[in-house]
Parts: sequence; structure tokens; C-alpha cells
Amino acid sequence: MQRVYNEIYHLMEEQTNLIPEVKSFLDEYTKHLLASRQGYTPIHVDDISSKVARFYEVIRKVIDWQDDATIRRGAIERILKRVLFPKLTGLAAQITPDFLAESLTIELIRGGHLPNDTVPRERVAILSVSLEKYLFFLQNSSSRGFLQVKEKINYITFIIEIMACEIEEILVNPAKEYGLMNLMTDALVKRIRVIPEHKLSQSEKRKWTYISVCLSLYNLDDNFIFFQILKNKFPFWHRPNQEQMKIINNQLDTVWKNLQNEINSPSMKKFLRVAERIDTVFTLIDDVLKKLEDKPKSILPAFSNKDSLTQMITEAYQKRYATLKTRLFRLAIFSTLSVFLSNWVTFYIIEVPLANIFYEGFNFLAAAVDFAIPTVLMFCLVSIIRPPAQKNEKMAIGTTLGFIYQDEKQEYYQIRVSENKKSVFRFVMNILYLIFMIAVFAGVAFIFYIAKIPITSVVFDTFTIALTVFAAVTIRNKSSELNVDDRTNFSDFLLDIFSVPVAKVGSIFAQKWKEYNIVSIFFNFIIETPFAVVLDFIGRWSEFIKERRAELH
Repeated sequence: MQRVYNEIYHLMEEQTNLIPEVKSFLDEYTKHLLASRQGYTPIHVDDISSKVARFYEVIRKVIDWQDDATIRRGAIERILKRVLFPKLTGLAAQITPDFLAESLTIELIRGGHLPNDTVPRERVAILSVSLEKYLFFLQNSSSRGFLQVKEKINYITFIIEIMACEIEEILVNPAKEYGLMNLMTDALVKRIRVIPEHKLSQSEKRKWTYISVCLSLYNLDDNFIFFQILKNKFPFWHRPNQEQMKIINNQLDTVWKNLQNEINSPSMKKFLRVAERIDTVFTLIDDVLKKLEDKPKSILPAFSNKDSLTQMITEAYQKRYATLKTRLFRLAIFSTLSVFLSNWVTFYIIEVPLANIFYEGFNFLAAAVDFAIPTVLMFCLVSIIRPPAQKNEKMAIGTTLGFIYQDEKQEYYQIRVSENKKSVFRFVMNILYLIFMIAVFAGVAFIFYIAKIPITSVVFDTFTIALTVFAAVTIRNKSSELNVDDRTNFSDFLLDIFSVPVAKVGSIFAQKWKEYNIVSIFFNFIIETPFAVVLDFIGRWSEFIKERRAELH
């Protein structure tokens, strides 16, 4: 293998037109692919139980209201909470890292979150070592008596969410994704000019750039970013000894609070706007690499040949463009179903009892309007989403080549970080922002009121609309995955004036929805726990039958 790699590396060295950081990334990724072809012992899960589990995961996707970027990690978090919460409350015996690593990996494969017969069993041993520190943190969280009950629950949830990030990293081994994020970060750090220059240090500039890359390129969430920052803060994070685990544990809750403030910094938002303009470049590079991953020896020659690579980038763009509307429609369906399902639950658990308490009640028209308005609103907002214009293709391909080859046009970006937040102009804009938000909520409330919906439900449903608008705006943002230009036409500007303020409120409710999602909690502990036992029985029974059949000869 080393001889083959040396030949490939020699071919790459002959082509000096590639930007050095790109050459370095392709070098490391080729090494990774060649090394991954060495022998390993795959984990196999019974196909029958897997089919049942995958059907259940489709239902969970609707209930949990997650997009594709977080589905697998959401499943990991769900399994961890189901298994660990009873242990933390003393309702079940403590579990070992080995047992947790094995059972969790099998559940993920069975649910279709990891491919069957491809995950090396050797990674389970690595995972087991990694889980030790998290179990230590969770066991010691109960000794933090100074934390309020709600804050303690949030802290434990934080540990589990970070735990899920590391589990996914170990089992998936996303070398390409990590490499592309670092490559995009390096490229932006070189091309971003901060004004005034002394306002941010080089380390701060890189931190905000990396965070913006995580958010824009793969739509990663705050938990993933927290995990990356923790790894940098504690160099011994992956394999700490007992003393190092105590050091981390003593600082973890303070670091957690500080990270929540850092990630919402106004400076980061300005870096994010730049990252969103050029994330298309690295999305297309990712698509090209995905096409070549089964032929690692061809990656370096393919990127060294500009004409050939331009054709592959063009094909990747056109493929994404052709499937964009389908993917957006699928995402809209799942989001709408999730809101609709939650509306059913809250209607019977909250709205109807409240209406009866205040001697109101629902007639058929009021109930129909209660369900129809969020659904129709989602349909209208999603239906106006349009793919990028035809001219965007040429711009996207040209910009991508500029980030790969030294002789292509290099584009630079400016970020001003010294804006006066207390200016009169900004005060006026904030007032207008608030006025438009109130106007939308008042208009929606009026529609519910004239439909003779009980006043308690008018208040409740008005804020449900905020969740719906937030979902629609999120889908609309995903429609810009191929755009390399941040210019907005007048119709989009008008839509943003009314939708963005409401979506901001919806984003706050969405975070709270994840904490208090009654349906999700019900499925986790009342349905999923026995369901997991049934699936395990099906798998074992299937293996038993196969063994008995093998005896018949």
C-alpha cells in the first residue's frame, strides 16, 4: 500500500497549481481511505428486527422534528437518555462502558443509522474507553448540590448530548467531513479581513470562523461545536486518566455556561454570513470526493486535472439542483407532520381542558381552523421557495475553482466588528422589528378570534404559528445551499420583514419544545423501552431459528 501511495503522492507533487492546503487535505484523505481498506471484523445485525426498527425510526423523525443533519445523533441521544436516566435516578443498576458501547452500536445499526456489516467491531472497544469519562461525569453530577433542579437536569442533558457527539465521531469516523471543515476554516481565515484589524486576535478570528463553518457547511448544532471546543480546551479529552477526569469534572459546568455565551456572540454571526456565501464550494467538493471514495488512487489525479475536475463539479451541481425541490418538499412534509401531530396532542391535553374550564368549548369550524391554519401557512411558505437562478451555476463553479487552484480568481471578504450597537439608527430598526412581529401575531390572533376559537386557544395557537414559521424559514434557508451570492430580491425582502421576527420567537419555542416534548418523552420511556426489548428478542429468536435450521442436513 505504501508503494501505491508514494506513486500517487508523486503525481500530486508534479501538479503545483493546487492550493497548498488543498493538497495537504487530499493527501491526508487519501491516506485515510487506503488505511480503511485494511482488514476488520464487521458487526452484523439481524435483518428482520432491523426492518421493524427502521419503520419505528420514520415515526420518530416526525415526532422529534429533526433535520437530516442531526437524525443519527438525535437517535444516539434518545438511546442514552432511555438507558441512563433510570440509572441516575437509582431505579436501575449501574451499567458498564462495555455493555453500553455494544448495545448502543447494535441499536444504531438496527435502526438504519449505521450501515449493517460495515462498522468494525474494533471501534466498540475504542468507544467503551471513551464512555468511561462520561459515566464518571454523570455519576458525579449528583454531588453538585448548588445547582438548581432544572439547571441540574440541563447540565446532565448537556453531558449526554456531548457524549452523543463523541459516540458518533468514533463509530462514523468522519475524516472527510472534519478535513473539509478544517480546509474551509483555513481558506476563510486567509481571506477574511477584520476591520479594524486589532479588534480580534488571530485565535479569536479562527474560533469564530470555525464555528461559522460548522453551522453553515453541515448544519451542525451547538452541541457539536461545544464538543469541538472542549477537545481543544482539554488536550487529554479522549483518553484522560482518573486525575484528569476530576480536573475536567470540576471545570465542566463553568465551561458549559461560558460556551453558551460565546456561541451567541454578535461577532460569530458576521462570520456566519460570510461562511454561508461560500459553503456551496465545499459542499460540491464533498460531492466529488463522495463519488471518488471507492477509488482513492484516483482522487489526487482527478483534482490535478482542472478540466476533468470542472466537469465533475458541474455534474455535482446539476445533480444537487435537480434534487433540491424534492429534498425541500420531503423536509417540509416531516416538519408539517411534526407540528400537526403535536397540535393534536396539545389540542386534547391542553386546549380542550382549558376551554372547558372557562366554559367555552370547540365547535367543528373552530377545531378545523385550529388545525388548518398552521398547515396551510406551512404549505404557502414552502411553495414559494425557488431554486437559485441559472446564472448561479457558473458563479458557483468559478468560485469553487478559486478555492482549489492558485491561478484562479481569489475573492476576499471584509468583516466590521466595531459597529456601534447604541446608534439611533439601530434603535429605530429594533423598534420596527418589534412592530412587525407584534403586527403578525395580532393578525393571526384576530383570525383565530373571528373563527370563534376559545380565547385560551387563541393565545396558545398564535404562538404555535411561530413554530410553524420557524420551520418554514429553516427550510427556506436550506434552499440556498447552492447560492454563492447573498443578494436578496424585493419579494424576499418583504417576506423577511414579516417572517424573520416571528421565526425568531419560534426558534425560542423550538428549543423549549425539545425540553418539554411530551410526545417524545412518552415514546422514549413508555413505548421505546419495551419496544427495544421486543426488537432484541426478535433478533435473538431469528438467530436461534437459523442455528436450528443449520442443524438440519
